[in-house]
Amino acid sequence: MASLSDQIEQFLKQMIEAASGRLEIQRQVLAARFGCAPSQINYVLETRFTVQRGYTVESRRGGSGYLRIIRYNLNGPARIVEFIEECLGVELPQREAEGIIERLAEEGSLSPREAALMKAVVDRETLSVDPPYRDRLRAALLKRMLVAIVSCQEE
Repeated sequence: MASLSDQIEQFLKQMIEAASGRLEIQRQVLAARFGCAPSQINYVLETRFTVQRGYTVESRRGGSGYLRIIRYNLNGPARIVEFIEECLGVELPQREAEGIIERLAEEGSLSPREAALMKAVVDRETLSVDPPYRDRLRAALLKRMLVAIVSCQEE
């Protein structure tokens, strides 16, 4: 059985897909549907619908508040370059790096083999240096790998 967070994530992804990449919904409606506190909805949004995973979330609180979730389309080399420039900072934790890789694989921008290799490279076991340097090294490596893949796709 999937966890509640997984269920909420899958439900939202299906709704976003059905809404052509842009969804507006009330937080309290979601909480009522899943029988949970609104904070559980917030947790899912903060951890599973991040910019690194290709989403923008706007939130407005209050009685008539809403959530607006927009999914970026990363098909094509130009969009990936845009994504790299906007979303990849100087430091990148492993979870965020893996989220980016998974998102690009979902979009078809990376083959399963490329995604597996990239995950192996950004893994903390591979990057056996102190944490502040590890996150910097991970960000630099991921950027270079993505640029190399985009370069090959453009040829």
